[in-house]
Amino acid sequence: MSDSSRPARGLSALLATMGTAHFLAPRPFDAIIPARLPGRARTWTYLSGAAELAVAAAVAHPRTRNKGALAAAGLFAAVFPANVKMAYDWRRRPLPLRAVAYGRLPLQAPLVAWALKVARDAR
Repeated sequence: MSDSSRPARGLSALLATMGTAHFLAPRPFDAIIPARLPGRARTWTYLSGAAELAVAAAVAHPRTRNKGALAAAGLFAAVFPANVKMAYDWRRRPLPLRAVAYGRLPLQAPLVAWALKVARDAR
């Protein structure tokens, strides 16, 4: 694989790791599902984990990388409300935990930018 595929491999690995975590340890993800969504939080946890695994597979394969990376950018944007909920819910927790929750908010922008770069590079 060339150096230009390194960002794609990293993005795919991140998505696969997080997608797998949704199934292996779903409780923390359940807790950040916005209550406005219909149905059970666990259903949304599993659906988002499956989406991350599907997007990881699409990014990993050169033929589907462009569309997969665009889907990854959309997915990162779509999960932002869960990160906002986590930051709100954790606002009274000890400082290290608050820092984690608040730190996730600005992290979404570079994740979206990374996915868009992988999509551009795949064209």
